[in-house]
Amino acid sequence: MSIDGYLDDASDERLLLSNDADFDRVDDVRAGCDAILVGASTIRQDNPRLLVRSTERRAARVARGDDPDPVKVTVTSNCHLDPQASFFVTGGAAKLVYCATSATAEARAKLSTVATVVDGGDPVDVRRVVEDLGARGIRRLMVEGGGRMHTQFLSAGLADELQLVVAPFFVGDARAPRFVHEGDFPWGPKNRATLAEVRQMGDVVLLRYALSTRFTAT
Repeated sequence: MSIDGYLDDASDERLLLSNDADFDRVDDVRAGCDAILVGASTIRQDNPRLLVRSTERRAARVARGDDPDPVKVTVTSNCHLDPQASFFVTGGAAKLVYCATSATAEARAKLSTVATVVDGGDPVDVRRVVEDLGARGIRRLMVEGGGRMHTQFLSAGLADELQLVVAPFFVGDARAPRFVHEGDFPWGPKNRATLAEVRQMGDVVLLRYALSTRFTAT
């Protein structure tokens, strides 16, 4: 995020907040996860592929019996998703769409050839999503964004770790998307999160926070 807490600016072009060193770090984190989750808005706005980029990391995943890329997961209330989006058409890993009950039938008709659509409740309950992912064998989930997903997972107390990278500039535009929205978060002045690591990577800085007893420093 920017110094003032934004994930992007208000323009149509994606704002690059990070640098090559951090992109490589994120790729390493992705390679160690069973699944990556982004919200439907992120798919519409950024069209992410959510693939492991490093050839060596992909080979290491295959060597330990995994697919080259983690499972892709998204959450949507209305199924305004393009089945030709990169999320669906790139990579051979499974794609899961957790959809609001009221839109599940439409989602299955629209996306059944490119993803597995799962009833996530109405509205979609991220606790239900996590429970279903666990039943599918997902043990380590990376929630990449955007702000709505960050808010739901953090306010529900479902995150074991927060990795926050701060870019050295301000956005200064209230129309831009923020890192989190308003919410009732478990961590406040009387329950401070534990800062586990600070790492400088060129002109950005990584802050790792331990948010549960399941946090591991590796």
